Amino acid sequence: MTKQVEALDEANLADYLSKNIDGFEGPLKAVKFEGGQSNPTFRIEAASGPYVLRRQPSGKLLKSAHAVDREYRVYNALANTDVPVPKVFHLCEDRDVIGSMFYVMELCEGRIFWDAALPELDNNEARTQAYGQMSRVLAAIHSVDLEAVGLSDYGKSGNYFERQLSRWSKQYKASEINPIPAMDQLIEWLEKNMPEDDGRISLVHGDYRLDNIVFSPESSEILAVLDWELSTLGHPYADLAYQCMQLRMPASGSQKKPGQMSGLAGLDRTALGIPSEKEYVAQYCKRMGIEKIEHWAFYLAFSFFRLGAIAQGVAKRAQEGNASNKQASKVGAYVPLLAMGALAVIKEESHKEENKS
Repeated sequence: MTKQVEALDEANLADYLSKNIDGFEGPLKAVKFEGGQSNPTFRIEAASGPYVLRRQPSGKLLKSAHAVDREYRVYNALANTDVPVPKVFHLCEDRDVIGSMFYVMELCEGRIFWDAALPELDNNEARTQAYGQMSRVLAAIHSVDLEAVGLSDYGKSGNYFERQLSRWSKQYKASEINPIPAMDQLIEWLEKNMPEDDGRISLVHGDYRLDNIVFSPESSEILAVLDWELSTLGHPYADLAYQCMQLRMPASGSQKKPGQMSGLAGLDRTALGIPSEKEYVAQYCKRMGIEKIEHWAFYLAFSFFRLGAIAQGVAKRAQEGNASNKQASKVGAYVPLLAMGALAVIKEESHKEENKS
């Protein structure tokens, strides 16, 4: 039986929020947003105005997954920094109110793009500016003064990729439905080819991609970066490689829908005004004062692996009946494709290194 994640007890919720958020007035109407595979997110229309509610899914959850309390904390911490985030109003840790932990934040009225080619923008200059803004905001995230904003204890010390590989390998195995040889091969390669820790540490978003960004209705300015569930202290190259990994995926064509993956593979980026991967990485490096990035194959391959592990978790939740998105059961089909994509990246980047030497 599918567990209920589509609806909320609106009367009970309105009563609770009126007592815990200054100025909140009911009644309210809650409508679930399309897309998203993890934490169900709702638009709240109340007598006092619009809000957004983000909750954990119901049912048994993997350890450290769906950490809406961490999202709430990081939104609060970033409120007065160069990183654009929505204002948060309240965190409810009492699971009796709606059946799980949740928080409420402001609704940022703007544009969310799902297609990496940005067909909604009608000229190359606007697309160039949009990608430039994404590079600028990513650098801003990685430049946050952790001590000043109270996030110096937001993650563990030590080798970030070592911790992450261990975490996601365990979560992948815990969510495994059928063995996937390519994933096993990828995990083995990552374990054997992990770079030495270079000491870089910053706030990392963990899921920095186009559809987690709200753009201004009138320009390429970024109003807010959303979905900080996977944020922590870690290595900044993880965010950069993750975004570049997304852009290596197949283009969406005309059938792109919210929640589906979209990339730029096979498209002429120059003709669209979108920087190449090399150019995008160079923009980021310039903003961060970095000369170049070594071990790029590892960072990209790790990004493919982690997304595969996340997708496997979504598929497992769908099998158990408590996934947020109705299409979640189909996400499991991405896992072997992502693993094979990572192995192809390893081969491609290795050949580039051999040709240099």
